Amino acid sequence: MNESTQASTPSKPLRIDIVSDVVCPWCVIGYRQLAKALADTDTNYDIHWHPFELNPNMPKEGQNMREHITEKYGSSKAESDASRARMTEAGREVGFEFNFNDDSRMHNTFDLHQLLHWAQMQGRMHDLKQALFAAHFTAGRNISDQDVLADVAAEVGLDRDEARAVLADQRFASDVRASERHWQQQGIQSVPAIIFNDRHLVSGAQGVDNFKQILEQLAALPE
Repeated sequence: MNESTQASTPSKPLRIDIVSDVVCPWCVIGYRQLAKALADTDTNYDIHWHPFELNPNMPKEGQNMREHITEKYGSSKAESDASRARMTEAGREVGFEFNFNDDSRMHNTFDLHQLLHWAQMQGRMHDLKQALFAAHFTAGRNISDQDVLADVAAEVGLDRDEARAVLADQRFASDVRASERHWQQQGIQSVPAIIFNDRHLVSGAQGVDNFKQILEQLAALPE
């Protein structure tokens, strides 16, 4: 069963595949920008979320976010602070709250993607994805902890015990790995990666106005 979020305009929906990770700040910013552009252009759409792990080798205990960024990109504290300020402002512009601090952590997201796969089977992946973005970036919760993940699932109306069982037995590990491999084989190496109608790839958070232009250009193409 595909996860979908549809607008009400009576026309063939624009298929939108979004490859992303919950610990990717530009993924939530980019999605929020796109959502605003979709609303402003009254576009009929159908969103499908797909897994990507920014840090597949991240240990279960995670790592201090600033330390991780320094190790991965060589960023100085000043550069890290400036980046956080840019992301916080970009989030504010689209109604998303980032609460970065010295204790912010980067987490392993493989279990999280398994939980999203399970939620997709119940038509609730979109809701859970948004809740997990907020849990990580706004509330600073440990989204690599299986109990925390089950709690977040329960908060969006999913069965907590079943969520915990899905994670305990790694029920959808092979499905998530297969999906990750598929998108890697399509050439996706960074996120967010947004694919419109299976053919037009847009990478990164483009901004509301740019997304509106993209949507208008797509609407003008022959079906």
